[in-house]
Amino acid sequence: MPSKVYYNSACPVCNAGIKDQRQRMEACGNKDTEWVDVHNNPDAVSEVGSPLEQVRERLYVKDDTGQLNIGMDAFVHLWQQTPSQRWLAKLFQWPLIKPLSRLSYNAFARLLYIWNRALKHW
Repeated sequence: MPSKVYYNSACPVCNAGIKDQRQRMEACGNKDTEWVDVHNNPDAVSEVGSPLEQVRERLYVKDDTGQLNIGMDAFVHLWQQTPSQRWLAKLFQWPLIKPLSRLSYNAFARLLYIWNRALKHW
């Protein structure tokens, strides 16, 4: 089973980031990843067992073993699949950086979610 990335295209920041990551992965030959836009396909969130609003707020990746990676862990998973970004995946797994990056990502994702809601992107 290929990895599946669940993202929210209605968020311009999220959409730009996913577009860039997808291009990087495809450029290095990774074409097996499935990209699921929950804005245009909200029923897809049933595959991850989380409410739509949570998936709109944070990146979700179901890897090829079926394990769910959320937020910063989702990014680390994608970076591990991209040769030019593997160093980032390693860096963000360091003992001090990992919890700080999770905390930072969650705070930024929350603020971005609030901003998008205020601008009525969905």
